[in-house]
Amino acid sequence: MPNQNIRILHLDTNHPLLWEQLEQAGFQNEADYTSSKAEIETKIQHYQGVVIRSRFKIDKVFMDKAINLQFIARVGAGLESIDCEYAAVKNIHLIAAPEGNSNAVGEHALGMLLSLMNKLNRADRLVRKGLWIREGNRGYELEGKTIGIIGYGNMGKSFAKKLRGFEVNVLCYDILPNVGDAHAKQVALSELQEKADVLSLHIPWTPETDKMVNAEFINAFAKPFWLINTSRGKNAITDDLVAGLESGKILGAGLDVLEYEKVSFENLFLDAEKPAAFEYLLQAENVLLTPHIAGWTYESHQKLAQTIVDKIKQKYER
Repeated sequence: MPNQNIRILHLDTNHPLLWEQLEQAGFQNEADYTSSKAEIETKIQHYQGVVIRSRFKIDKVFMDKAINLQFIARVGAGLESIDCEYAAVKNIHLIAAPEGNSNAVGEHALGMLLSLMNKLNRADRLVRKGLWIREGNRGYELEGKTIGIIGYGNMGKSFAKKLRGFEVNVLCYDILPNVGDAHAKQVALSELQEKADVLSLHIPWTPETDKMVNAEFINAFAKPFWLINTSRGKNAITDDLVAGLESGKILGAGLDVLEYEKVSFENLFLDAEKPAAFEYLLQAENVLLTPHIAGWTYESHQKLAQTIVDKIKQKYER
């Protein structure tokens, strides 16, 4: 088989089809799910490929040790845990799978938005406490609202497509030109901030998007708005987000990601004492929190793995 000399080190568990199909294609699979980064670095020179989710950052030190590495495949949407610039210098091919969980993220964002606007979670909690409050749980309809999407790649497009069943106006903003389509009209950020009733973030975490949602950004919106963040926690300053909630500028927030997450996304890196802003989010009735699971469905688990397999095979079919 042409791929039999390609050794791939799997650093995280994934859907079994990934391992099975690579093996069927002739690749040599090996796994190490427990060793430290330093321990992996002592043997990484023996491998041509690495498959990882978010176990640790792949930096210059790692890549300098990986003298035979041809590709790094991240089973997820983003590559922020990899030094992409240095990978290019080392001629290491980078593979990600944003197509694999875009549908899941789009559905999750829509679910969060509908729950917030209709106060479903709040109403559910109150009924469970024996409180039958109708007027206090009156909701809002999506019809006639303007939805603003920042980041119009795989995730943003998926969310916009889900909104087609609602009579809404969808605007998108992106750093790339000409990405608008039949589901969303591309506009300048200033126009989005002038018209949006809802803001949904679908952006990677980069130096340009780090702490993008700050007080100045929030206050630039002409109307109070609902905020959905299924992208990255560090794209928003939690203190400023809370200030927006307190002032009423942010009507409600659906947050699948938090500023306090570790790079692995597996844990919050909170000390015993929670930051005041995080404590506010935990108590606020107009805030919906999920643990970075927007793209974490049974279906996306399989789709992500399949996308990675297909891209690895494609690389060696050239």
